[in-house]
Amino acid sequence: MADDKFFDLKIITPNRIFYEGKASMIELNTSEGQIGVYKKHIPLTTIIQPGVAVITEGDTKREAALHAGFMEITQEKVTILAEVAEWPEEIDRNRAEEARVRAERRMQMRDPNINLARAEMALRKALIRLELADHVNEKK
Repeated sequence: MADDKFFDLKIITPNRIFYEGKASMIELNTSEGQIGVYKKHIPLTTIIQPGVAVITEGDTKREAALHAGFMEITQEKVTILAEVAEWPEEIDRNRAEEARVRAERRMQMRDPNINLARAEMALRKALIRLELADHVNEKK
């Protein structure tokens, strides 16, 4: 593997440095759609939307759930500040399923006191966790 194709990737959450290492590519959701980043990408700052991020480390791919944040891209480095980042093994599938059910109920209630945008975001996060957990279980 040639070093010239790797860039520094750092994913930081309020609780920890989630990931720090060399990557040849990262794919994730942004406010403008899905993006793939390689070394020497044009400089960019963008908003991250909840989704599954795929980190390519040469021949290896790792998946993680990212929930909202910001990403700064330079030609040699990508820094992500994420609200939440989780590896598949950190996801409690039962808890994610319960969160999905709660969010769907809130959205169906038609109660004017319910913050619909917040319920939709909770549903999106639960679905991402479930997608990642299920995807990893399929590989086993």
